Amino acid sequence: MMLQAVRDAALALPETTEEPHHHFGSFRVRGTIFVTVPPDQEHVNLFLSDDHREQALALYPSFTEKLMWGGKVVGLKVALPDAEPSAVLAMISQSYQHRAAKRPAGPRRPASASEPTP
Repeated sequence: MMLQAVRDAALALPETTEEPHHHFGSFRVRGTIFVTVPPDQEHVNLFLSDDHREQALALYPSFTEKLMWGGKVVGLKVALPDAEPSAVLAMISQSYQHRAAKRPAGPRRPASASEPTP
C-alpha cells in the first residue's frame, strides 16, 4: 500500500487536517491525532480502540505490530509495503472514529471565572 492512499483516505474524512508532529506527519480530527507517519514513510501508526487494535493484531500479524510508548501499548504500527489496502483503510476509519469520539464537535465552552485557564 502506498502512503498516498493513506493520505487520501484520511483527508477524505470530515474535519481532518494534515499537520507536522515533531519529525512525523500526522492526520488529526479537531486537533486530535488519529494517524502518524514516521519519517521512513514505510509505516503508519494508528490509534485504535483496544478492541480494534487487538483484532487487527490477530487478523493481520504479517503487517501489524503493537506501537509502544514508555512501556505502554498506545496504538498499532502498520507496515505499508506488506499491508492489505482494504484492511488499512478500515483501520484508518476506526482510528478516526475512536479519536473523534474523544473530541466532540461544536464550540468549546468558555472557561468561567472559577475555572483555571490552560
